[in-house]
Amino acid sequence: MSDVYAEPTTGADPTDPATLARYTTLRLGGPAGRLEIATSADDIVRRVREAEAREQAVLLLAGGSNVVIGDQGFPGAVVLIRSRGFRVVTEDADTVTVRVEAGEPWDDLVAATVERGWSGLECLSGIPGSAGATPIQNVGAYGQEVAETIVAVAAYDRTEGKVVRIAAADCGFAYRGSIFKYSDRWVVLSVDFRLSRSPLSGPVRYAELARALGVEVGDRVPLADARATVRRLRAGKGMVLDAQDPDTWSVGSFFTNPVLEREAYELLRERAADLGEAPSWPCPGDTVKVSAAWLIDKAGFGKGYTGPEGVAISTKHTLALTNHTGTASTAALVALAREIRDGVQTRFGVTLHPEPVLINCTI
Repeated sequence: MSDVYAEPTTGADPTDPATLARYTTLRLGGPAGRLEIATSADDIVRRVREAEAREQAVLLLAGGSNVVIGDQGFPGAVVLIRSRGFRVVTEDADTVTVRVEAGEPWDDLVAATVERGWSGLECLSGIPGSAGATPIQNVGAYGQEVAETIVAVAAYDRTEGKVVRIAAADCGFAYRGSIFKYSDRWVVLSVDFRLSRSPLSGPVRYAELARALGVEVGDRVPLADARATVRRLRAGKGMVLDAQDPDTWSVGSFFTNPVLEREAYELLRERAADLGEAPSWPCPGDTVKVSAAWLIDKAGFGKGYTGPEGVAISTKHTLALTNHTGTASTAALVALAREIRDGVQTRFGVTLHPEPVLINCTI
């Protein structure tokens, strides 16, 4: 079993709608009105159409690693996306384009590309979830984003009732966002990635990764070295799913790094003058991205900070909110998220926004 999926316990009936908690990395979520498994793109489309014909709302769930489901669950049809595999669709001397089914476990795909000497995804190693979720979130880590390698996304257009292929330029990729996020219109079926034929990684852009590799920012390293080091760094932060480690029972980073207009950034600097300079990165349009982890920590919410029912900030990473006891409720997790958001707002005047998709719950 891949470590990037939240799967039911051994012997569990995969269509038992009793609780969706067994299908999320947070181990939270109430019952489904109806639970179905789709094992191919055609199957996904068929099950969505059938739910629409029944006039049921639809929730698509794959790895369950970037979703927070309320304690009331989801009263409609939940479709578990379990399509698998990838294949080469075009190639030349320098590049290869692979078409990946939406349900393919993401880290399995990254491992396969590294083994084959295809460069472009190596710094995204260890991220839980499925390939089909990556364009929705424009997944990124350690200096890489999937928007850099995605060529096109095949999706079922629920408005037009047909399957379409959307070019990367039309996907609206932005920081942790796309046209697919927060939209019920699109059902991602497969994703095309164009990768370089190279035994070396892309230029290392992330200072922490460069230090761990013992190289300079901008250097290239063997693909396997980049992958192994990224996985080690992520594991040290509780960001590689581990059934034995409650620090990983999370959605990874709960809040996005806020991107501030220049005036708001200068106001933050004034309010944080006694704490030193907040880690920040310049962004387009004279905006500045600021570390949410730093803001949370300096607002008084350090690693291991505990909320109701045993929900807690990870002991390894300030951005991860965990169901640390495995017995908490979504309401408790949401209460902790609200406390953190409000505390940061009060201390620094900056509003944090959740990164995962919230289903029947809100902060």
